[in-house]
Amino acid sequence: MIEPLIGVGAGLIAGSFLAAIVTRWPRGEGVLRGRSRCDNCGRTLSARDLVPVLSWALARGRCRTCDGVIDPVHPIMEGGCALIGAAAFALAPPFPAVVLALGGWMLLALVLLDWRHHWLPDALTLPFAALGLTLGEWAGLPLFVDRAIGAAAGYGALFLIALAYRVIRRREGLGLGDAKLLGGIGGWLGWAALPIVLLVASVSGLVWAGIGAMRGRPVHATTALPFGTFLCLAVVPAAWVAGLLGLL
Repeated sequence: MIEPLIGVGAGLIAGSFLAAIVTRWPRGEGVLRGRSRCDNCGRTLSARDLVPVLSWALARGRCRTCDGVIDPVHPIMEGGCALIGAAAFALAPPFPAVVLALGGWMLLALVLLDWRHHWLPDALTLPFAALGLTLGEWAGLPLFVDRAIGAAAGYGALFLIALAYRVIRRREGLGLGDAKLLGGIGGWLGWAALPIVLLVASVSGLVWAGIGAMRGRPVHATTALPFGTFLCLAVVPAAWVAGLLGLL
């Protein structure tokens, strides 16, 4: 079948672009201006340095000029987006596959941004939500009314939790980026799947914190937890469980 190969190719291209976003946006840099360069020595990269995954592998993860380590986010994003594209095009007809792949690619970028920087930018969470709400029905997702309620319920639930925490503890405990992300997920999966998403994400976060504690990493009330990362990673298993239960 040629469709998964199309997904792989599109994913490699998308992953290369999203890797630039993940590395540059936190530094306050844009991705549409200026040529790609080594983050260590600043050398402008040539075409041979920009082949997704392959260039990194042949260079053994290091710059050919300064021998500095290439940020592993590049092969992770490129390879991950290729896998997402292959899966989307293998499981769905072309147009729904494009919608599903775009959503998956944005989620992967959000996974890494929140994991590395505890940041869920509106420039990704809001387009992710809009994509699900506007084109979700063509991708075989729940009815629009269910997704609209899911978007409102997802955002509203975490917004109220964040507000209550701020009032009671007098400090920030949950970012509104998490609320916007859960609203976006609700805009894709519908309101009925949200409890499953929250359960899977919460359990995953607790397991991660527990493993960290066993390995000697201090865990206390003010320990920052990349909850957005776990919300993103919960989407696929939650969708699978919701499908088994007839909720999707």
